[in-house]
Amino acid sequence: MSSGTWTAAAVSGIAAAYALTSRRLSTTPVSAAMVFVGSGIAIGPVGLNLVSVQTDTEPLRTLVEAALTLVLFTDATTVRPADLRSGGALSGRLLSVGLVLTIGAGWLLAWPLLPGLTVWELALVAAILAPTDAALGKSAISDPRVPSLIRQTLNVESGLNDGLVLPFFVLFLAAIPGTSYAHQGVADTFWRALLLSPAIGLAVGGITGRLLHVSLDHGWVASDWRPVCVLAAAAGAYTLATLTHGSGFIGAWVAGFAFARPLRRGKRPEAEVARTTELAEDLGGLLAMLSLLLFGAVLLGPALEHLSWRIAGYAVLSLTVIRMLPVALALAASRLKAPTVAYIGWFGPRGLASVVFGLLVAEENLHGADLIGHVVAITVGLSVLLHGASAAALAARYGRWYRRTSAATPNLRESATTPVTPRRGRLGAGEAG
Repeated sequence: MSSGTWTAAAVSGIAAAYALTSRRLSTTPVSAAMVFVGSGIAIGPVGLNLVSVQTDTEPLRTLVEAALTLVLFTDATTVRPADLRSGGALSGRLLSVGLVLTIGAGWLLAWPLLPGLTVWELALVAAILAPTDAALGKSAISDPRVPSLIRQTLNVESGLNDGLVLPFFVLFLAAIPGTSYAHQGVADTFWRALLLSPAIGLAVGGITGRLLHVSLDHGWVASDWRPVCVLAAAAGAYTLATLTHGSGFIGAWVAGFAFARPLRRGKRPEAEVARTTELAEDLGGLLAMLSLLLFGAVLLGPALEHLSWRIAGYAVLSLTVIRMLPVALALAASRLKAPTVAYIGWFGPRGLASVVFGLLVAEENLHGADLIGHVVAITVGLSVLLHGASAAALAARYGRWYRRTSAATPNLRESATTPVTPRRGRLGAGEAG
């Protein structure tokens, strides 16, 4: 049997094994991400060596790009204007002040800890590790004991910040001589990635969403064919943006917003919109878990062999100071209590977006690509472990604090009500599904 056949067999077996025990594991601190990443390390070069770093990097990139495209698109479809109005001040603070400060803090602290990288490579590290992935700490936003305002704030932040980081990532790459974006030039990169790609996303998503809206009104589309429109819009926006030498991810992200807007017109219930995107969310979640499996094998396992105190130190700082201090500053005038700010600050897991950005950097002509890849891999791996293991326990503890405090404190800021938009298909915390 070829190595590719063994890889496919191992991946299939691990996925089936987790599926068969998923409900049982959902009652434990062991998350899906922990299972898949750990299994990936076991079948990689540092374990059974069923997955080759030399031959399986390209399939990994294809898999994670497909996963991120679907995740960006479907996350964008779930964000409603009402989400940004009710409690939107909090998520808005995190997505503006908090995100910029996170990139700035990551850039600054990388300088003494990661010598040998240029100033723009240090900026890349900060941008790659800025987006959060709530799927890795699902219990933090699904536990009903956590106030709805806080759950929705984390939900909206995670759904939008990976797309908002993309312009920073593209511009930092364009500033580094020798990269693909640098060859285009900063002006051309700005035009294609930050103007043309969103325009393509608006057109593809808006037209597809409008056509589906009309088809639904006239009863032309069968219910089991609705999800095909979602997949077509996401793939079409990504492909067209890529063909025009722009950013396929930005195109897919903007397309998600444009696609969902026509579907919410009239009196169509939100549940019907959710059912339309259900298949794409489930598929994106499955691809994300398989991506984490290969990430453990191809990236994290080898990175563990090059672990140093500098890389480990930066990974710890990335999950603590670099995330939590900007969150505290962004929420300084929000009237939230300190335990709430700490809860929001801690639950900023690093996941799929960071893996994809790290892989894209690995293919560029950067002298520091290996070091950047190791830092990203160790940080994401540590996040999978710490955020996955702590999500359920800290959500329960914070929920108990909130219950006591809200009973004793009238008009508590955390008690403001806001509906929580559910995210399906992101099997990141061992939930029963």
